[in-house]
Amino acid sequence: MEIKVLLCNCKGLCDSFKDSDMNKLPFEVESDLDVKYTVLSPQLCGQGGNAILEEAMKTAGPDSYLLVGACAPKAQEKLFKKLIRATGFNEKHFVPVDIRSTDNKGIVDRLREAVEGILKPRETAPATT
Repeated sequence: MEIKVLLCNCKGLCDSFKDSDMNKLPFEVESDLDVKYTVLSPQLCGQGGNAILEEAMKTAGPDSYLLVGACAPKAQEKLFKKLIRATGFNEKHFVPVDIRSTDNKGIVDRLREAVEGILKPRETAPATT
């Protein structure tokens, strides 16, 4: 299993990111969490961000998860619904996380909780022989 983290800071203009340091955040995520990589986009819902998401979805294996740290999860689901369908990405492996209104530690904690949520079903699944 691999978990890829895609982060968005809403063009750096959104007041809800005023307490976070996006220059340090990708390094902190990769240092603290067991993820394949972390990418920061200034606007995941924009053209460049959609291209990043599309590539991550198209190259994902059947056991890959995309952890998307950005705005409200419901908004992310709406914004990226077409892209998920168009790429055939498993929508259950798309994990939106709200990273607004906190500092880097809070963001990493929210992402950690999401990673643990992905890993937990595997830990509790009975072993097959």
